[in-house]
Amino acid sequence: MTRIAFKMKLHADKAAEYKVRHDALWPELRELLKATGISEYSIFLDENTHDLFGVMTIAQKEKFDTLPDHPVMKKWWTYMKDIMDTHDDHSPVSIPLKEVFYLP
Repeated sequence: MTRIAFKMKLHADKAAEYKVRHDALWPELRELLKATGISEYSIFLDENTHDLFGVMTIAQKEKFDTLPDHPVMKKWWTYMKDIMDTHDDHSPVSIPLKEVFYLP
C-alpha cells in the first residue's frame, strides 16, 4: 500500500458546492475508485487560499494510473470543471506533494 497526497485549487466561493457534490458522490464513481485500489481517501480545504489537499492510499500504482482513461472519471471531471482549476481535458490541476513526515 502506498499513500499519496496532492493539492488542487477550488474557485472562490465554491466550497459549499464542492461539498454538496462530494456528499452525493456517484455510486459508479465510488465503485470505480474502490476497484482501482483506492482507500482511505480524504480531501481537506484551506478556506483562506481555496487549496484542496487530498490524501489516499493506493494498492497498485499501475491500476491507479488507469483512472484518467475511464469514462466515469472523465464524466466526473467534466461535472467538476466549473468549480475548480482544470486542464483542457477537464482533469483537475493536481500537484503531487512529497511526504516529509508520517506517524502511523
